[in-house]
Parts: sequence; C-alpha cells; structure tokens
Amino acid sequence: MKTILVTGSSGLIGSEAVEHFDKQGHRVVGVDNNMRQVFFGAPGDTTWNLERLKATTKFEHANLDIRDRTALDDLFRRNRFDLIVHCAAQPSHDKARDIPILDFEVNALGTLNLLEATRQHCRDAVFILMSTNKVYGDAPNEIPLQELATRWDYARPEDYAGISESCRIDRTLHSLFGASKASADLLAQEYGRYFAMNTGIFRGGCLTGPSHSGVELHGFLSYLKCITSAAAARTVCPCSKPSRASKP
Repeated sequence: MKTILVTGSSGLIGSEAVEHFDKQGHRVVGVDNNMRQVFFGAPGDTTWNLERLKATTKFEHANLDIRDRTALDDLFRRNRFDLIVHCAAQPSHDKARDIPILDFEVNALGTLNLLEATRQHCRDAVFILMSTNKVYGDAPNEIPLQELATRWDYARPEDYAGISESCRIDRTLHSLFGASKASADLLAQEYGRYFAMNTGIFRGGCLTGPSHSGVELHGFLSYLKCITSAAAARTVCPCSKPSRASKP
C-alpha cells in the first residue's frame, strides 16, 4: 500500500484521482480548502464533492492552503508520501485578469511550496503536476491547418496526435493564467532536472465531468449543461446547489 497526496482533492481531477487510488487500496490524503468558492462564488462551492468522497472512500481530508508553507511542512513531516498528484490551482484564464496576484500565488508559489516540501521530506516520491495546454500561449496557432469540407484539420500528419511537447512556450501571448501555470510547469521541470527528482507534467485542456462544480468562467461545458437542464425543468440551475443529489 502506498501513501498518496492529492491536492485539489474536491475538484474535478483531484476527486477522480482520490477515487482511483482509493479503489486500488492505497492510503490517500486529500488537500483542499474550497478555494474554488473564493474564485467563483457559491456556484463554485465544492463542499458537495468533499462530502461525497467522505461517504464513498476512505481518504483523509486536510483543510489546508498550499500557499501556507508551514502547514505543508507539518503535513509532510507527519506523512511519508510515495506519490504527489498536484491538481490544486486557480483554473480560469479569464478570472486571472481580475486576481493576478492570487492567481500567481496559488498556481506558481503553491507549486513551488509543494515541490520543496517533497524535496525536503520525500525526495524519491513521484511528483505529478496537472499543468495546462495554456502554457503554449498562442504558439499553436502557428501550426499549419487545412480547410476541409466541414472543418479545419492539421495539415501535417505529425500533428494528428496533438500538439508536440516541443512546441515553444516563449515569445508568445499568454493569459495571466497561462503565465502562472507556465511558471509552475517550468518549476516542476527544473526540480526534476536540477535535483534529480521524479517529476511528471500533464498538460490538459477543456476538461469536465460529473464531479465538476462548473461555472461560467471555468467548466463551461458542465455549466451549460446545468443551465439547459434547469431551463427544461423550469427550476434553479443545479450548479448553485452544493449537494451530490443536485449535480447533473
């Protein structure tokens, strides 16, 4: 049995990670302080998902802010983690414009705090950063496309599988969110190379699912689904109700 830390454990990706490793019989510690509600207000409240996880898994919840180095250090002193899955983030490039300092503190500084705690207390652990395709900025727009009868598609066969990790991230227009996440991405790379740590980076984009507390500025696919369902039922959008029974 491994001991696994999942940050952002009440969010979309974090809660999926909690459930996955719990089902495999591992001890899972989840860190989440419902910052999504701070970012997006009541519709972003993830309490419903936390209560669901408490009822369906054996995971241990820690109400902790990843910007708090002292609290993180204490957590790492009390636990010997084999794997860290870092999902906690300010996730909206639109919202980052209004809260640039908070966005950078959570995304970049929070990641640095976790990397350093891992280096100090469990250097051999695997550190996985959930990054974003926004680290590429608008550089993917330089990839040649071809116009087909019903859609645009990549012009080069080597691009069919998606954007290569060799795509540049400099000299390109980023959102402030993209810049803070690029900083976190680079820090994870550097800790891996400079300190010979086991870091891995996954750059996702436009992710959603049933465990998403979708809002207009982030998770718009599930947000639109909730709005559509609410209109059809002539009732309040279920996104505004923080309970499992009310989620779509």
